[in-house]
Amino acid sequence: MKNWFKELLKDIYQVTSTLFKIMIPTLLLVKLLEESGGVAVIAWLLGPVMAWVGLPESMGLVWATTLLTNIYTGMIIFFNVAQTETLTVAQVTVIGTMMLIAHTLPIEARIAQKAGVRLGVTLLIRLSSALVLGFILHHLYGWGGWLQQPNQLLWSPGVVDHSLSAWLLSQLKSLGMIVVIISVLLTTLKLLRLLHIERLLHWLLQPLLRMLGIGPTATTITIVGFTLGLAFGGGLLIKEAQAGHVPYRDVFSAMTLLALCHSVIEDTLLILLLGADLSGILWMRLLFGFLVVAFASRLLRRSSERFHRRFLVRELEVAKP
Repeated sequence: MKNWFKELLKDIYQVTSTLFKIMIPTLLLVKLLEESGGVAVIAWLLGPVMAWVGLPESMGLVWATTLLTNIYTGMIIFFNVAQTETLTVAQVTVIGTMMLIAHTLPIEARIAQKAGVRLGVTLLIRLSSALVLGFILHHLYGWGGWLQQPNQLLWSPGVVDHSLSAWLLSQLKSLGMIVVIISVLLTTLKLLRLLHIERLLHWLLQPLLRMLGIGPTATTITIVGFTLGLAFGGGLLIKEAQAGHVPYRDVFSAMTLLALCHSVIEDTLLILLLGADLSGILWMRLLFGFLVVAFASRLLRRSSERFHRRFLVRELEVAKP
């Protein structure tokens, strides 16, 4: 039992320290970019793109903020912009779906890179998928005349403190919560393995994950990221990949799925508060994500390992025992 707890503490330290090495420098760089007007520049570049998915240019600022920071901050910007824009439920569903697919890219793309997926590939998948699905939803809702009623916000941010001290306190709370959640996750996973419940999960999900090209070694980690978020699933995947426990093909397929469909409970509920419809932010996002991952898995099977190593995945340093 002593060795069990010792190994658990070691795993908690390894996963959290890996995440913090990625997150802390990136948070500081993003904050610097935000304070220096970088978000406004990206919003200006995205403005014309918004018309492609049926949105006003002002939504470029919402998406740019979400891309660089997180969904919470994007929601605050959305609330401010929505006071001067008349949006339909369809439009809010489109921007909400795009926010869910592509957000917090500086951190989450680095986590995927650390797990073994090339940075450019992750950015391409998430940005192009957000735009393509946004385009599909825009034309689908327009064709059917669906969700064209004026949107009603279900949430208000109240008074927001934009001071540096408030930002620092918020980041410290978030990092502390990560330690708590990782500790609970790893303890739970160890207990599931001890009770052989993990094998039952593998057996139940095997048909779906086999179709998506995700092997049994990545099943539990994929479930964690799918339900709780890419940072947690990705953090665990980094640990297992560096230990050589997960083949790079499974890493690529799992990270592609988590890139498009992670934290499906919490994040989906957040976007619902903006007035978006479940048809886009959940069901179409899941369908689109599964199709993209199934296609990516078949691409892996039909292409050479040389192609994989050169364009899709990167060599990992195997962690020392």
